[in-house]
Amino acid sequence: MGDWRTNLITTDDDLRRVFRDVHRIAVLGIKPESRADRAAYYVPAFLQEVGYEIIPVPVYYPDVREILGQPVYRSLADLPGRIDLVDVFRRAEDIPAHVPDLLALKPAYVWFQLGIRNDDAARALAEAGIEVVQDRCMMADHRRLFG
Repeated sequence: MGDWRTNLITTDDDLRRVFRDVHRIAVLGIKPESRADRAAYYVPAFLQEVGYEIIPVPVYYPDVREILGQPVYRSLADLPGRIDLVDVFRRAEDIPAHVPDLLALKPAYVWFQLGIRNDDAARALAEAGIEVVQDRCMMADHRRLFG
């Protein structure tokens, strides 16, 4: 295998490729409608609005059964079918606990939202052939790149 660093996405051309390749996005740490003012709700809502299928994986809110009109899954391990990208809304220090499930799920991409960076987790994922975006907002980048 080549250099794992080639799986770290940083350029606009690579970001455009991610958005074009992706159809199904699991959102780890998504917030419910009661938290509509939080990025972990309104970013996935935007992505759904522009045509992506959103699969909610909240970490908290055990009584919530549906977010954005979609059934909630309690863990990445429970997700049905192929997931193209996992959008992560978790604190950097909470990410290592999810790495085994991310590796088992093997999405093409993992995106750590704006303000979230964990270089050790990114390296583990990149070494496994998963492309990783860190510390970027999917909504802001989509708007910037596609209008």
